[in-house]
Amino acid sequence: MRRRAWLIFVACAILAVVSACGGAERGKAGTFFGAPGQLGNGTVRAFVTTDATGQPSDIGIQMSATALDGLPTQDTVPPTMTVLDFPEQASSTDFDHVMLNWNSHGHPPLGVFDKPHFDFHFYMTNMASVMAIDPHDPHFGAEAAHLPDAKYVPAGYGPELGPPAVTAVPAMGLHWEDDPDAFIPHHYNFTQVLINGSWDGRYTFIEPMITRDWLLTRPPAIQGEVNQPRAYQRSGYFPTTYRIRYDGATNAYDVSLGGLMMHPAS
Repeated sequence: MRRRAWLIFVACAILAVVSACGGAERGKAGTFFGAPGQLGNGTVRAFVTTDATGQPSDIGIQMSATALDGLPTQDTVPPTMTVLDFPEQASSTDFDHVMLNWNSHGHPPLGVFDKPHFDFHFYMTNMASVMAIDPHDPHFGAEAAHLPDAKYVPAGYGPELGPPAVTAVPAMGLHWEDDPDAFIPHHYNFTQVLINGSWDGRYTFIEPMITRDWLLTRPPAIQGEVNQPRAYQRSGYFPTTYRIRYDGATNAYDVSLGGLMMHPAS
């Protein structure tokens, strides 16, 4: 009897440990949110989704549907800006924060991106470095002209047409477009697009840009591929897809970079 009782005790102890470990493992999976920010009549917040091992699979922004209302109607310089931090679970992605800009009258180039829209800058550099991009800096022109090595440039992307010191945007940098020749003024129908950004020889952000009017239609979820470079300047998890969707259950929009894959610096 004593032997059987001991075996039962040991078996229960093992099951308890396995159950506890399984619970801890399951606790690593989920969607985690950073602190919310105010936008229009609603809120926005950055998030990361992780698997059972705690590895990130998606990062993004959740924007309540009410955030599309009550927005400023006059442009400001810089445009209306909301800076959002990712939760700690996103630390391995190498993305530092998201800068969300509302452009009530769009921005140049005229006839291309001059519709009211949102810019979602997923930055791979800290906020201090971003704000240091200043035309009054005597090194501004040289840093603008310093482009990343071609192997770090996503396939098909090129810098916005024009002299870098002229096209560079303060507190952002250079914008890179997929097939720049396709952005013909007054012929390009801008609804949503994926932009890249660099500064002083380094890739610094990935930027979905989406018009307010298009979001208001609550279009079906769309997913596209993120063009990949031949090499990576830093080690971390980088996206292979991006997705835009309206979630009726939460009455919110998710703008996310997904299919995160680990790449070492090379």
